[in-house]
Amino acid sequence: MTTPREPEQIATPAEIGPSRQRDLFHLILTLHVPAIAIGLGLGMTLVVLPEIAKTFDVGLGTATLVFIAQLAGTVAAPMPTGYLVDRFGRRGVLLGGPILVGISALGVARAALYGSFEEILVWRFLGGWGEQMWMLSRITVIADTGAQRSRGKQITSMFGVQQIGNLTGPLIGGVTASLWGLWVPFVLQAVVAFIAVVPSFYILKETAPPRRPGGVQDSWSTLLKPPLPAVFVTQFLANVARGGVFGGGVVVLYAAYAYDMSPNELGGLRSAMAFVGIPIMFTAGYVMDRFGRKFTIVPGLFVSGLSLLFMGWVELTDASKSVFVLSFILVHVSVNIVSGNMQTLGTDVAPPNARGRFFGVSRMVAQSGAFSSPGSFAVLAAFPAFMLLGGSAVLASFIVLIFIRETLRKT
Repeated sequence: MTTPREPEQIATPAEIGPSRQRDLFHLILTLHVPAIAIGLGLGMTLVVLPEIAKTFDVGLGTATLVFIAQLAGTVAAPMPTGYLVDRFGRRGVLLGGPILVGISALGVARAALYGSFEEILVWRFLGGWGEQMWMLSRITVIADTGAQRSRGKQITSMFGVQQIGNLTGPLIGGVTASLWGLWVPFVLQAVVAFIAVVPSFYILKETAPPRRPGGVQDSWSTLLKPPLPAVFVTQFLANVARGGVFGGGVVVLYAAYAYDMSPNELGGLRSAMAFVGIPIMFTAGYVMDRFGRKFTIVPGLFVSGLSLLFMGWVELTDASKSVFVLSFILVHVSVNIVSGNMQTLGTDVAPPNARGRFFGVSRMVAQSGAFSSPGSFAVLAAFPAFMLLGGSAVLASFIVLIFIRETLRKT
């Protein structure tokens, strides 16, 4: 015999409204504001780095090290960061990431004035480490707290608002570098990073689930269960392509060396691409939550691969600057389709008792792919490097199509 249930307490609209408004305000301060700050910092400095490399009288191959060093930090950080996130919690790691980014930016500014090319590489490595600390812990928090049918919008909105920083950053970086010096954008990057993390100190709460005995010991084996291996392979290949466009910056570096494009030209072009990318990312998030993850991942990877192959043809035929700019636009538009998509897929399949470890391995694999992107330009000529980037994206699209089932549950 069952006991009668108490009448369910239903919240009134007046009670729901303030709570949702508060949650939205907290989300903006702890997710969107730091994302904008990180995008702004990356945008301000990305267009300046080729000119800084030129001041040390290094060639194109050696100049790629300023991007390789940063990506090396993003490769080294995820595994220890994932362990710390599972062992000690999300909050401390999330707060420490932007702080390390700001410190490294100040280090680059000092090295650009008084230091050496090698010193810049060290600070760039630490900056990449800090970026991954924030990214990995933030995605883990979304996996802890976000409903499955809203994760796509949450993650793509994070990347979308980061594009707001990317939109204004290149212009600010190009202008301030031209007026006051190449070191100024890095100081601005540090200031913005420090300010953006302040609200999180007061608002952000720990979201890690209670630790269960045996969970840590058994967690590593869960990372070998399907479809996780296929997800890892796809993330690696996808980021081989994306790394040359975003974090790796080799497309920008190639434009500076092959077509002698100035920081102002590159800044204006990158800003325009960031502006175009914002609605693309938000639309991709809606499509993923409404129809499924593969509806954007498969076509996005395939088209971005074809665009990079087209850029390789531009290099092979020594096409004009206007044709290169067309290929530059196509690559950025197509890559924006898949920004945040693989991370959304990851939040769906991450084992609940080992999310930190999963994202540690996931981000390490992804950033290893991104790391190989500028590395390919350091080892290979430009044409075969572009072929490698484009072919990786096309192959990744077929792996998702054939080997990974749709992860959005239809309820």
